[in-house]
Amino acid sequence: MFRKYVLPVIAAAGFVFALWMALQAAKPTPPSKPVAEPARPLFEKKISGSGIVEASTRNIAVGTPVSGVVNRVYATLGQRVKAGDPLFSLDDRKERATLALRETMLKEAHAKLERLLQLPRKEELPAARARVKEAEANLEDLRMQLRNAESVTVGRAISLEELNRRRYAVQAGEARLAQAKHNLELLESGAWKPDIALVKAEIARAEAEVNAAAVEIDRLTIRAPMDGNILQVNIRSGEYAQGGILLQPLILMGDLERLHVRVDIDENDAWRFNAGAPAVASVRGNPEFKAALRFEYVEPYVVPKRSLTGDSTERVDTRVMQVLYSFNRADLQIFPGQLMDVYIEDLVDQTAKPAAPEPPGKKK
Repeated sequence: MFRKYVLPVIAAAGFVFALWMALQAAKPTPPSKPVAEPARPLFEKKISGSGIVEASTRNIAVGTPVSGVVNRVYATLGQRVKAGDPLFSLDDRKERATLALRETMLKEAHAKLERLLQLPRKEELPAARARVKEAEANLEDLRMQLRNAESVTVGRAISLEELNRRRYAVQAGEARLAQAKHNLELLESGAWKPDIALVKAEIARAEAEVNAAAVEIDRLTIRAPMDGNILQVNIRSGEYAQGGILLQPLILMGDLERLHVRVDIDENDAWRFNAGAPAVASVRGNPEFKAALRFEYVEPYVVPKRSLTGDSTERVDTRVMQVLYSFNRADLQIFPGQLMDVYIEDLVDQTAKPAAPEPPGKKK
């Protein structure tokens, strides 16, 4: 008899359990508590936007004009550098060898100039004067022989051919004497001015080549373009540094004495923006950390939105107007690259309606 009540009891229990589960599922799920309270705007009418913190000089991606192996890295993270301080250097052995060659060529050109300026050599003058005296003596001897030949009767003691030969010998002696005197004068006059000018031009060219080689060596030491702080160092000694524009900069730097906030304002809200309106930025994760912003400037070109917040309702196909604000770093403990919630007071009277345009041709 007990067995005939088993199935009805089980069915009733299942019905009650199903009813209880349905009631439990119908209860609303309590919302989860946020990790941090969201920022609350201070203005009744506002323009909200997401802002990213950057250096007041903008974040400078330091690169290298030429590719090469990194020899040494001077910059360290967080370091404060001044304009002209070395950040890193590339292997310059080839360029230094070229500089040594150019310097040797410059010394050779200076030696040529010094040699020309020292002319005439004192050792060469006595020999040149002796050659002149020798030519004079030989000429005098030839003239004497010619006089003796001319004093006798032609055809008896001397032939006409011999007489002419002695005359020609005198003329040759006179030419040798003139050449010896000319060589002495040329030696005593020193270097020729065009030769000196040519060597000076060689020196100028060699100096220019030395300067060019020194510039090439100096280019291999990458220096800070301005005063600022080192934000990132993405290069190590021995690594190959690629020249040109890189997705990840070799060194990222910027001036952190005063920080900027780049705020993206939706193009639909751009008409409501007023440069003189008060603005406040708060740190994400702790809305109590906030600071008043000072307007700097507006970038007049509207660009596609790049800085995404991760909100599920965020539009990624919109364009934004970028506005730059600044604040003192001492007001907030924040770092470049952080996102902030920015609220700008809306000073536009939305209740005021624009006047309806008058139909064309209507007289006032």
